[in-house]
Amino acid sequence: MLRLMRIQIEQISPEVGAIDKNLALLRGYLTADADIILFPELCISGYPPEDLVLLPAFQEACRDAVLSLAAETKQGGAALMVGAPWAEDGKIYNATFLLADGGIAHRQYKHALPNYGVFDEARLFSAGALPKPFQFRNETFGLLICEDLWDQTVPVSLAGSSLVFSINASPYEVNKTALRRQRARHAAAQTGAPLIYVNQLCGQDDLVFDGGSFVLNAAGEEILTLPHFEVGSAVLAFSNSSLNVVPEHPMERGSGLRSPAGAQDRNDSAPPPETAIAVSDSLTNGELSYIYQAMMLALSAYVEKNHFPGVLIGLSGGIDSALSAAIAVDALGAERVQTVMLPSEFTSQESLEDAARCAEMLGCLYDIIPIDSARAAVTQELLPFFEGTKPGLAEENIQSRLRGLLLMALSNKYGKMVLSTGNKSEMAVGYATLYGDMCGGYNVLKDVYKSTVFELARWRNAHIPPAAKGGNAMAMPERVITKPPSAELRHDQKDEDSLPPYPVLDEILRHFIEGQMRPRDIIAKGFDEAAVRHIVQLVHRAEYKRRQSPPGVKIGTRPFSRDRRFPITNGFF
Repeated sequence: MLRLMRIQIEQISPEVGAIDKNLALLRGYLTADADIILFPELCISGYPPEDLVLLPAFQEACRDAVLSLAAETKQGGAALMVGAPWAEDGKIYNATFLLADGGIAHRQYKHALPNYGVFDEARLFSAGALPKPFQFRNETFGLLICEDLWDQTVPVSLAGSSLVFSINASPYEVNKTALRRQRARHAAAQTGAPLIYVNQLCGQDDLVFDGGSFVLNAAGEEILTLPHFEVGSAVLAFSNSSLNVVPEHPMERGSGLRSPAGAQDRNDSAPPPETAIAVSDSLTNGELSYIYQAMMLALSAYVEKNHFPGVLIGLSGGIDSALSAAIAVDALGAERVQTVMLPSEFTSQESLEDAARCAEMLGCLYDIIPIDSARAAVTQELLPFFEGTKPGLAEENIQSRLRGLLLMALSNKYGKMVLSTGNKSEMAVGYATLYGDMCGGYNVLKDVYKSTVFELARWRNAHIPPAAKGGNAMAMPERVITKPPSAELRHDQKDEDSLPPYPVLDEILRHFIEGQMRPRDIIAKGFDEAAVRHIVQLVHRAEYKRRQSPPGVKIGTRPFSRDRRFPITNGFF
């Protein structure tokens, strides 16, 4: 009779640099009732370790952890497949090890090193040899380390394997779920073997890793899915190139979305379609759910891992700060979120009412600090220098900078991190004030266009996301979503006084930033030539501001961070 091999998937949350903590997490599985346990890429060091891997002390600590864990498998129990940076003969490799029977049963170095977008592994690691199938306990396995799956040549080299392991630390971005499956099905077809895809679940600075591990049979059919944005595990029975899910580990239970009383259930648990989302298309409810959960996880991880007691938000009565506050409450709990309204003479009564009502609905602390007297004092000091000039942007930005000063003072005094609230549309065209509304330690909306902010706000007012620490109610007054956006730095000011309507602006920006299209090609799509050229110039001129902005979670394909690095000074645009 053929012996069934039990293979366990662990979708865990390692922490970058916390080698002892990660090692303790892995040790907890040594006595598990499984033959092999699979963990995500570089789970001992955390991913991405960036320049930590260049430190000799870090390399030594990773080596010691691997060898220590290997020795502990001598007592029997499960074999562990773990990853760590590995220094050898003056080179550093992104390595994965199969630890069993007191030693290293198999060691493999990542062959395809990504060097695009957020990845710069080619600068840090040396490439390993093209992988080949390996033997373990009378079975033939193949191993793909993250980018190896996406390389067209690597999976073919594993033909002849009975089962392929794909070990990943794959960051979330819109529609990535569908693309992973497409690539995994192609790899399964190339190898002719079932494939187990394991991904990590954590937030790390501007990246969020969404989990969503899955299993394909040799025909490319999905037989198991672990949840997105939740730690998860599963056990599979393997024999003679056949995989079956062990009954006590069922298929994913759905997204876990809950709707507030009276809200319409719109089947958000359905996975996104396997088609690339066009730059001008609206997002599906399922993808809006993923985006919102990505922002929650990223913020929670950033606050917790950097030991902030909570966050501080300037609540203006507008949609950006309202959505940021909702995400913060859902991620951290209302007791850890403090909101502050900082009104001036230009703040409307509607905004005062909406900010107070928003804080009430979210259940978080709300304070008011008027800035009129401070603005008057600054204006008086500048009067000799501004006399005879027409009031304009300089006077308006005094308000924004005073708000930043006051929020940072509260942050310094009580330790809470200021959460800035600017969206990607504003960051793109420079409609954000340095040392003003750009003050902060993190920004969950940094990679979210204004039109998507509206979509997310409407979605959140109809649904409570999984694992949310917020209440079962709408997150903000409906008027926050429906009223025309305004910075309220002068009387009767509206964003559209100097910008195209946001749906138009954002489509131009998506073509230029994500699509990398030339202005003339955008104009050829029917957009106003003067508007396109003006927007492109604004994007170019605001590069210096973006360099000084706080980190924020990656949502799309080209956020303003490591994915898009343009010189501040250049004559091309």
